[in-house]
Amino acid sequence: MGNLLGSWRFREPSTVEECDSTWGSDSESDEPAAEDDSGISDSVSPTESDRIGDTSPQLIDSPESVPKMKRSFYAARDLYKYRHSYPNYKRSRQPNEYRNLRFYLNKIPLVPDGIYIEEILSKWRGDYDKLEHNHTYIQWLFPLREQGLNFYAHELTQDEIKEFQSTREAKRRFVAAYSLMLDFYGIKLLDKSGNVARAPNWQERFQHLNESQHNYLRITRILKSLGELGYEAFKAPLVRLFLEESLCHNTIPNMQHSVLEYYVYTIRLPATRRRLLRYARQHYRPSHAFLWGPPPKRRGGGVGTAGSVGAGSSGIRAPAPTPEQQRREEESTTSTSTRSRIIVSSHDAVMCQDLAGGGLKGCTGSGSNMAGLEEALMLAGARGGRNEYNEVVPLGRHERRTG
Repeated sequence: MGNLLGSWRFREPSTVEECDSTWGSDSESDEPAAEDDSGISDSVSPTESDRIGDTSPQLIDSPESVPKMKRSFYAARDLYKYRHSYPNYKRSRQPNEYRNLRFYLNKIPLVPDGIYIEEILSKWRGDYDKLEHNHTYIQWLFPLREQGLNFYAHELTQDEIKEFQSTREAKRRFVAAYSLMLDFYGIKLLDKSGNVARAPNWQERFQHLNESQHNYLRITRILKSLGELGYEAFKAPLVRLFLEESLCHNTIPNMQHSVLEYYVYTIRLPATRRRLLRYARQHYRPSHAFLWGPPPKRRGGGVGTAGSVGAGSSGIRAPAPTPEQQRREEESTTSTSTRSRIIVSSHDAVMCQDLAGGGLKGCTGSGSNMAGLEEALMLAGARGGRNEYNEVVPLGRHERRTG
């Protein structure tokens, strides 16, 4: 059982916004020396930096043509805990109980199948049926500091992570295991920096990956494990490839939700997440339904002023207002705020004139903001609230567990 760290207790975030620090230190330059969420340094490969741009997308569909969406609080909280090294949880083991390290040193087999790591690396490559239908090996190949679906697998500890990262033989086999799974997904590992590309059999494997969506959980686990065992820099190239294939080439369209809601947020460095999300926003369709930021710019305490681009907007910047227009807008905002509890950007305006008794009188809106209005009312005390296991919309194709 985990133990709390003394008398100090970490307060868990209660909203998606509290979980997501991606845009909290937003800047035009995105300095590579910025610190990540956990205090672990990271760098972005030059290849990735050169490829990811930030241009405004074109509006191609109307807000009324798409279903209302909202971000998953469960996903945001899960990735927040991972990036912050699982606050409040501490567990120790004796060195001879380091099951994950001993497995990678080929000293013990995985349980319950009794298979050693060397057999997997030498005989399973290219055996796609076995990799698809066996569900016990993934927790041993990619261990985490959280329990997976194989309860015979052991969770990592901080001491074991340190030992693993200093053991050359274990690290060599770990990279080989990563390469084996990439091949299963139709991807090849290009170099020691983690750069990836399509494998020769990518068409067949991408089609399979688009249809076999339980592998999306496996990929979340793989990305998390890369960060735990010293390969944080390997994440961005793989996430970038999945963004490109799912958004640009439409080869894995069913993966879009998992990439944006889970894979991007396994990356600890906010600057890297921002660059990936800017790339995604450029290619996401319909563009006004993009939920992952950046938030509306703040000017003088207001939200969504002219010229800002935020989640749920079309991404097309409006011309700068004249002084007279700005004065009228400020007067209108001040006047409206006395009558309404909720103010959002003018693009997806939601004005609620009467919130008495938890009602929705006089409310109009479009896009994802109505879902946000429902959540605001629930937080304000309206009856019939829903918890994170009963989201306003389904979580999509990505299941809740991490494999």
